[in-house]
Amino acid sequence: MLLSELIACLGGELQGEDIRVRGLASLERAGADQLSFLVQRKFLGAAQASLAGALIVRPTEAPSLSRPCIVTSDPYLYYARAARVLYPDAQIEAGIDPKASVDPSAVVAADAQIGPGVVIGPGASIGERSVLRANVYVGAGARIGADCLLHPNTVLAAHCELGDRVILHPGAVIGSDGFGNAWAGDHWEKIPQIGRTIVGNDVEIGSNTTVDRGALDDTLIGNGARIDNLVQVAHNVVIGEHTAIAGCVGIAGSVKIGARCQIGGAAMISGHLELCDGVVVLGGTLIAKTIRTPGVYSGSYPMQAHADWLKNAAQLRHLDALAERVKQLEKKLAGLNPPAGEQE
Repeated sequence: MLLSELIACLGGELQGEDIRVRGLASLERAGADQLSFLVQRKFLGAAQASLAGALIVRPTEAPSLSRPCIVTSDPYLYYARAARVLYPDAQIEAGIDPKASVDPSAVVAADAQIGPGVVIGPGASIGERSVLRANVYVGAGARIGADCLLHPNTVLAAHCELGDRVILHPGAVIGSDGFGNAWAGDHWEKIPQIGRTIVGNDVEIGSNTTVDRGALDDTLIGNGARIDNLVQVAHNVVIGEHTAIAGCVGIAGSVKIGARCQIGGAAMISGHLELCDGVVVLGGTLIAKTIRTPGVYSGSYPMQAHADWLKNAAQLRHLDALAERVKQLEKKLAGLNPPAGEQE
């Protein structure tokens, strides 16, 4: 479409010629009929060297570029919205595929799309314009809201719920049993997991992520949350609205995470803790105590050459003894130099 047509949809200001673009690409790979974007000024040189036909830029960078530009205050957000315009979702083909299995007591909206191999259990409900691709499983009494998209091989277990406009990527499992076991002296006995998993509106959950159902109370995912691939959310966890969790994070049971938090990849959060609103946890960090103050938290040991790490790690074993020696030396020094009021 013409840049002016994109601006009519999304706003922004046109600088230069009103050219036609066929899609988006990175600065390095864009061609003359593609649109790219400049997020940080440090990439201005790359933008000037790019073959992109047009760029999305801030007002501060626009004067330095001689090609057509869409000028906006937030190029990254504009790029995200432009992508939705230039790459629209496939049209819904309403109906139930003959190879699907739908229980007679289930309620499926007339304009929903149910793909081959889908299984919908008794008493389940599927909302308007929702799309269930091949081999999705929806358990008994489960509920899916309107405009949801469940990619192939996703699972929504019995009595669990998805709000409106939820996206589940392939292999996501919502409502699997939590890790509940009681030691009986010589063996483990399974604790039935009788809670549910309730997912709010506008949530996206990545491939092969598991969100366990509650042991007694429900596991809750707030509106607008974003959960990446390969994340483990244990039973009775509560995740606040618009919180984003990157790949390979592990969240133990009964953790409460506030709104608008950001959890970096491979972070680990121990059970029964609370993170207040607005917490940022950097990748690879272990959270082992409750966080009550918003801010950025990290616990990663800086990377170094392996040989250097081995030398430093060998010293870590002696830190406790070293700390005790320092305490004793401080006591001796205090005895040799008493406070001024105590000196003769």
